[in-house]
Amino acid sequence: MIEELFLWVAMFIGGYIVLAAIRLGSGPTTPDRVVALDTINTLVVAAMLALGVAYQQVLYIDIAIVYALLSFVSTLYIAKYLEGGSS
Repeated sequence: MIEELFLWVAMFIGGYIVLAAIRLGSGPTTPDRVVALDTINTLVVAAMLALGVAYQQVLYIDIAIVYALLSFVSTLYIAKYLEGGSS
């Protein structure tokens, strides 16, 4: 029963990922697209956590942690690039 609930949650998160992808493609400015990409990354982490609970697999959670760290670092680099800062 609880596994089905987490699968439904993962499906709803997938729907929100599609909506954020639409925003990513149609964002009027570059910062809007960066925010949409960061939102997609956050939703992917949430979906991986929900699937990890649903399937009772720790591997999903470990991968979600690494993905979240990489996503954070990449967002920082993109923000620095858009700001015009040098390395």
